[in-house]
Amino acid sequence: ELPVVESGGDSVQAGGSLILTCTGAESLFVGSGMHWYRQAPGTECELVSSVNIDGSTYYADSVRGRFTISQANAKNTGRLLMSNLQPEDTGVYFCAADGIGTPCDGTWGQGTQVTVSS
Repeated sequence: ELPVVESGGDSVQAGGSLILTCTGAESLFVGSGMHWYRQAPGTECELVSSVNIDGSTYYADSVRGRFTISQANAKNTGRLLMSNLQPEDTGVYFCAADGIGTPCDGTWGQGTQVTVSS
């Protein structure tokens, strides 16, 4: 059983919205922020958004203003709210704790597929 479970991915049309949810092992996220990565076919694993332990957030330029990240007080659950989705947002989305060096290789979670059609 993998320590992280991502869910909420779906196929939507451009302009649509999705909410991705991450639930991880408590031991993995204690004292940690939460990070969302995505990987499209033929591309590298890309950091999309982070919420750090101090509550500060990061968004990639391509998603700033459209995505909102949150982490529950329990720290091992969180969400990525995605709006005005575009075809370039297509990919497998993975959730990771601090210090995970290979978040997109399926070792920690299987990820959740987001497909956006134009």
